[in-house]
Amino acid sequence: MSDRFRPLSLQKLTSWAADELEAKNSIFGIPRELSFSPTTGDPFRTEVYGQSLETPLGVAAGPHSQLAQNIVAAWLCGARFIELKTVQTLDNLEISKPCIDMQDEGYNVEWSQELTIEESFREYLHAWVLIHALHRRFGFPGDSPGVIFNLSVGYNLEGIRQPNMQRYLDLIEDAGDDLEQCVRVVAKRLPEISDIAVPSRISDNVTLST
Repeated sequence: MSDRFRPLSLQKLTSWAADELEAKNSIFGIPRELSFSPTTGDPFRTEVYGQSLETPLGVAAGPHSQLAQNIVAAWLCGARFIELKTVQTLDNLEISKPCIDMQDEGYNVEWSQELTIEESFREYLHAWVLIHALHRRFGFPGDSPGVIFNLSVGYNLEGIRQPNMQRYLDLIEDAGDDLEQCVRVVAKRLPEISDIAVPSRISDNVTLST
């Protein structure tokens, strides 16, 4: 088994989700009857940063919140506060694995970045668009899903100020043409997405990882 992440194209991801939904009524191995279905009367609905959250549950930054299909899977299971995998300026590292030292206390001994910054942005954008499309397909209440994507950036201020990180933050603030292209791809298999306006701002909040 490879220890490398291999992002799939949005076309393949969308076809995977649509085909499995039609054939098995499941997505990424998660049966629809076991996935979370929000209602307007859910007592645990809340707000964070002035934005609606359908549940107060989520996932912390890690490899499971890096690939688009994993983010969508977390959303299907009820996660609505998604802390995206930490992005940092050194995005072309060769790291010996495992990289967690647990002999006594636990330490992460490397600056983790499995994907390039551009690949990370693409994965987060793909997940953002797919979640909006599935929210519409399933007929969930509201014009948009009550989900928040929380950025995780690191690992020091100097790195965050680097041009590649600044470009990443700009794209997260306004995905623009990239978003429109993704919507067109997804609409070929999940046409419901054409009925809504997917926000071009993927996130406006950040967790600092130091």
